[in-house]
Amino acid sequence: MFLLSFDIEEFDMPFEYGKMISFEDQIAISITGTNLILNLLQKHNFKATFFSTVIFAQNAPEVIARIKNEGHELASHSYYHSKFEAKDLLASKIALESLFGSSIYGFRMPRMMPVDETEIANAGYGYNSSINPTWLPGRYNNLKVSRTYFKKQGVWQLPASVSPFRIPLFWLSFHNFPFWFYKKLIKSTYKKDGYVNIYFHPWEFTNLNRKEAYGFPTYISKNSGTAMVDRFDRLLTWINQMGYPNSTIYEFYSTVLNEK
Repeated sequence: MFLLSFDIEEFDMPFEYGKMISFEDQIAISITGTNLILNLLQKHNFKATFFSTVIFAQNAPEVIARIKNEGHELASHSYYHSKFEAKDLLASKIALESLFGSSIYGFRMPRMMPVDETEIANAGYGYNSSINPTWLPGRYNNLKVSRTYFKKQGVWQLPASVSPFRIPLFWLSFHNFPFWFYKKLIKSTYKKDGYVNIYFHPWEFTNLNRKEAYGFPTYISKNSGTAMVDRFDRLLTWINQMGYPNSTIYEFYSTVLNEK
């Protein structure tokens, strides 16, 4: 199964590089990127999971409605993107269920940071996809965590996919690895695990090469904007050509994981 997900959020990443960006621009950029993503998913008949902060969802109701109307899954990306309290786990679930009009089953912590599994269970989530089981300097070292799904505190943990040698398949890899090499990693991971779980952000589909505005290093801004749209279009074409089945994470969770 091929699982695609997107973290839709306030575009606050420039703050990490000493740049200011208005709240209005944070939301507008993520709205633009999310609509570009939805266009591509529609073109290739793909279903995906969108992990949304409540703040983004409240300020982009048309986008949330489109996600629902086009058959995708909405999951929680907490209440805010830049701050977190344990109470946000339940509060975000309740708020998103109200906005989306259906149940929220999944959670992903902003920036894939650690989160208390007991609190996840207490908030009523069925799965948590907040782990990148690799080593990323300055972010995390999860080399001892299972590469594939496992259960903890009664909640299914669905790590982001890494290759059998723990090379990450996340968004930065997609931007920086040669396309042929990225496809090779996906093929080896799918062959080993029987599924792939990769994630991206809407702002990647907008122009990040504005050094004066965002301050991003090249490894973040490379292949962003129209280059990202084109590259992602090629990826979805290739996935379909390979015959990999696709579903939302909830569908995978409810049919595959809950049968184990």
